Parts: sequence; C-alpha cells; structure tokens
Amino acid sequence: MKLLKILDFQLLQYLMNKKIICVSGPTAVGKTAFAIELAQKHHTDIISFDSRQIYKELNIGVARPSKEELQAVTHHFIANKSIQESFTVNDYEKEVLALIQKFFEEKDTLVLCGGSGLYLNAIRFGLDEMPEISNEIRAKVDAEIASQSIKTIQEKVKKIDPESYESMDVLNTRRLQRVLEIYYATGKKWSDYKSFEPKKRPFEIENIVLNRKRKELYSRIDHRVDQMIEMGLEQEVECLLPYFHLNALNTVGYKEWLPFFENEVSNQEVIDKIKQHSRNYAKRQITWFKKFCTNDTWIEF
Repeated sequence: MKLLKILDFQLLQYLMNKKIICVSGPTAVGKTAFAIELAQKHHTDIISFDSRQIYKELNIGVARPSKEELQAVTHHFIANKSIQESFTVNDYEKEVLALIQKFFEEKDTLVLCGGSGLYLNAIRFGLDEMPEISNEIRAKVDAEIASQSIKTIQEKVKKIDPESYESMDVLNTRRLQRVLEIYYATGKKWSDYKSFEPKKRPFEIENIVLNRKRKELYSRIDHRVDQMIEMGLEQEVECLLPYFHLNALNTVGYKEWLPFFENEVSNQEVIDKIKQHSRNYAKRQITWFKKFCTNDTWIEF
C-alpha cells in the first residue's frame, strides 16, 4: 500500500510538469489558425472542444477545419462521432481526459481549441457525476422539445429547477433537455447534483481567450457565412433533413433552413437569419467568456 502511494505521488509530480494550452473565443475570431501555429511551435496535437465539430455528418455549417488545416496538425475530436450517437459533455470529459493521459506519456504540452464553454470547463474544472438517463426518458424529452415551443420548455424548466434556470443559457435546448431528463429520471433537480467544487487536475492549464472588435468580428462572421453558401451549405443541409429531429441539428447554420425547404422563406432570408443568429451566438459566447474567464489571458486582435 505504501509503495502504491509513492507511485501515485510520483505520477502526480510527473503530470504536474505537463501543460495544456486552451485557445478559446467566439465563433469566427480566428481560433483554428492561432491554435495550429501554437501546436506547431510545441510540436504537439490539437484536441477540439467544439460541441458540433465532433459530428462527422456536420461539416460546412460548423466551420470544420479545412483539409489543409487538419493536415498541418493532427486534430482530435473532429468528426469522430455520429449525430445519431448519444454523446454528452460527461462523455466528452471522460474520453478527453483519457486521451490527455495517453498523450502525456510522450508529450509535455497539448493544445485544446474551441468555443464551447461547457466543454472547456469540463476539462478545466470537471463535471459533477450525473444520473444515467434511459433511452425511454431521452426519447420522451426529445418528443416534448420537438412538439412544443421553446418558450413552453423554458417555462417548464423554470418551474422544475429555478436555480439552474437562472444560471443557464435558456436558448440552448440541450441544457433545457438535460434538466428535464434528470427530473423525469430521478424526480430531483439538476442543481441538486451540482457540488460547485472544481476538480483538481494533475497538470497545468492555461486558457487564452481570443477576441476582436465587435464590428470586425461581425464582418468576419458574415463573410464566413457567405463562404459556407459558396461551399454548398444548402446541399449539405438538404441531405440531413431526415435527421432534423435530432438535437445536433438544432444548430445555427442548419436549423434556419427548415422553413426554406417547406417553401415558407427565400434563400436570402435564410442566409440573413444565419448571419444574425451567428452574430447573436458570438455575443453570447463573449458574455460567457467575460463571466467565467476573467483571470485568463485575453488577446485582442
């Protein structure tokens, strides 16, 4: 037993010499290029913490790194899951931590890159253990969200768990869905499972938040959307229409197309909506990073 404790201490000391550099920030700010340059400098890989780029069926609309960018540096958690799989942020935490431990056997530094704050915090601070949700419960909640307005779902969540409702992004249906799933499965609130105690990680973590002036960022977002259209976003979405009941498709760049394919709006109206919703999303991201990353390194381009 004493030997095991000595070995555990030695492993801890070994890992404490390891470092993860996170590159975060709003959509279209320039994270991928920055992270690639950083990874090349440290001769290491990039692990993505983008909650949508993990899906192999989503490409153009989630601004997945190009073939050239993926070849420049080895990326992980890009297009490695299917939209038909159940994959939660808890799953992400477990799989990424296992991958990090494996890489630290040979590397001293790793780069993480993305814009999903919850996924970032899962690695930095850890997540609380949540109850397992059955397929039946998940299907029940999926049906509710598909058949009811977001306002109705928001009111339901607010009544069930007002503490969580006050602190969550109430426009994010996945967060709303999680509260309902836990309540239906256990009769308890999501907030009952929150300890609010960060887990200690056996390695150093530095987070760099990239930002730009609002006008420039919005211009970059609009330009990116135009590029997505030229690359064939409409055709990509059309192929995914049979899967629009899945939560993964409740994503900016995809969900705006449904009225178009139902002949309710024009192509240009869809494009304008995607740009507007992308700018709104970037604004929410910046608000989140300013709230939770105040002591991190901020780089203003």
